[in-house]
Amino acid sequence: MPSAKPKSSSSVDRIYHQLREMAMNYKFRPGEPLNETELAASLGVSRTPLREVLNRLVAEGLLEFIPRRGFSGRPLEQKMIFDLYEMRSGLEMISARLATERATDAEVEDLIAWWEKVALNFDCFTSVECAQADEDFHQRLASLSHNTEILHTLDNLNARVHFLRLISLEQESFRHSTCEEHHRILSAIKQRDANAAANLMYAHVKLRQAQLVEVIKEAVARLYME
Repeated sequence: MPSAKPKSSSSVDRIYHQLREMAMNYKFRPGEPLNETELAASLGVSRTPLREVLNRLVAEGLLEFIPRRGFSGRPLEQKMIFDLYEMRSGLEMISARLATERATDAEVEDLIAWWEKVALNFDCFTSVECAQADEDFHQRLASLSHNTEILHTLDNLNARVHFLRLISLEQESFRHSTCEEHHRILSAIKQRDANAAANLMYAHVKLRQAQLVEVIKEAVARLYME
């Protein structure tokens, strides 16, 4: 008898990345139940790999699961968002400090050169491109901390605040302040001033938190107007 084929992870990986992006952008509205049968059919997969992916997204905070009710879109609540940004501000502060202390000169120069190139076109980017560039900046900087746990946790936080970041970077004032603050953070890192780098990063993220109330209102309105 022919041996059974080993289970391929390709379909799981494909639907994971597809559903993760949808969840990041609130394509599943807050509290909206997910119909697993319809979702599996639309993705061309069985419910087994779909359920595996959905559980993974719940673990990452990108979907919700309620017993006897099933999977649903994650909430978009002010307290939850504030908690995420509070966590992010502390994590990014540590990230900037460690990057200043641990990164090589070549790594710092590479990051500065990359951001200077991005900043030249930042005002011309779409909001999607701006959000991606901003996320890339923070991820690249975190990688200079040489701490894989910081990098992994920040990736998850970035995914969970992606939709709000995208909306905020539609505004010209947000784009301008983002570029200027990134330049100042990089300058402090280059000068090996760990306290300045950490404090500038903290102020950078806390500023975003102070503006969150209006961004959250816009996000909710947009979700239910579509």
